[in-house]
Amino acid sequence: MPKKPDILLVDDEEALCTAAEKILIKEGYRVTSMNTVAEGLAKFERDGADLLITDLMLPDADGISVLKRAKELRPTVEVIVITGHGTVEKAVEAMRLGAYDFIEKPLDRAALLKAVSRAVEKQRLSAENRQLREQLQQQRGEDALVGNSLAIVGVKKLIRQIAPTDVSVLIQGESGTGKEVVADVIHSLSNRRERPIVKISCAAIPETLLESELFGYERGAFTGASGSKQGKFELADGGTLFLDEIAEMTPQLQAKLLRVLQDGRFQRLGSTRDIQVDVRVISATHVDIQKAITENRFREDLYYRLNVVHLTLPPLRGHPEDIALLADHFLKKYLVKMQKNVRAIAPQALDQLLAHQWPGNVRELENTIQRALAVATNDIIQSFHLAPPPRSGGPSASFGPAVTIPVGTTLEEADNLLISETLNQCGGDKEKAAKMLGVSSRTLYRHFSKDEG
Repeated sequence: MPKKPDILLVDDEEALCTAAEKILIKEGYRVTSMNTVAEGLAKFERDGADLLITDLMLPDADGISVLKRAKELRPTVEVIVITGHGTVEKAVEAMRLGAYDFIEKPLDRAALLKAVSRAVEKQRLSAENRQLREQLQQQRGEDALVGNSLAIVGVKKLIRQIAPTDVSVLIQGESGTGKEVVADVIHSLSNRRERPIVKISCAAIPETLLESELFGYERGAFTGASGSKQGKFELADGGTLFLDEIAEMTPQLQAKLLRVLQDGRFQRLGSTRDIQVDVRVISATHVDIQKAITENRFREDLYYRLNVVHLTLPPLRGHPEDIALLADHFLKKYLVKMQKNVRAIAPQALDQLLAHQWPGNVRELENTIQRALAVATNDIIQSFHLAPPPRSGGPSASFGPAVTIPVGTTLEEADNLLISETLNQCGGDKEKAAKMLGVSSRTLYRHFSKDEG
């Protein structure tokens, strides 16, 4: 059987308290009575309660003060106010301030039990909704990090452990491994998820502008500052600040960042007033930060502030078993956006994806699937959909050697050239060549029979 809620009753009438206690205890509730605001709030601060019932007229203060303080201490508590003759207006005010219901004197057993039962039910439903929202938030958060390999499962496990804390996190990994995605997941699973996650790339903003972007400025702080502006730290107050490519920050700016991390205070450009913020910092870099420290390009004391928890993301070539899952994820992600009817990736195309080394990591795979969807004309992505156009002045990307077909070549000649070059790459293996071309081996044999004939 579920536990009956704890009820705290605050009323200066002994007879009313005794009667209410008998009624509620008989129904299985646990009830504690206090006769003054001071006693009631002291008890609530010390032990809490699931439900609070308070008179509006008490000897040392009114019930409104009990309501306000109780909601400050425990926002989920439900409050029922008891009102006498002439205090109905105060009861309406109490409802506006968050009271669930009010009951009138003299106390009626049925009215009391009905109000308490409804308040308890509302609290139960609210708790269930909060739990479901948190579960959904967690599921959505973790779903953003796609992969079932040991490497990615390990990353997910560490994220679940550190997300509810407020520790600074430094994410390292090659470009395209998903550092920003990980920052989003950490924030979505943290206690700060109702507040914003604010992002800034330290490499994308000129050095002269980065300081004003981070800390904001006052009117007249520099030429063109016609008004005041909040910086990223202020915008992220209560939430999370994601500093991407942190190793690109200049030493001068690193010193200012260190101060904020130490005491949570900073000044806007052109101001002498300290601003206090509560921000969790997640930073990321693709460079060898230890080497940067050795070369005096990055402050060691700042590194230790940022690197309370270190999280390393593996390159995609380090967990190729996730390639098929990621490809399917991106396929589903862009199908609706691009209004395509593609339903799958052909086996030979998937083999090509698995054989590629992915120097651009997950971002390169995502771009490849987007491009393949854009050029696909039927419901299956084939091998030739994956090959990107050759780079100007250089070789094509490593999905396989390119075949140059001059303008004016007949379809039959182009067909023969493509088949011939593919067969050469496969060392004469017609079964393998057929796979790469996305046709059956029978079709390929028919083609050669025709040529021989």
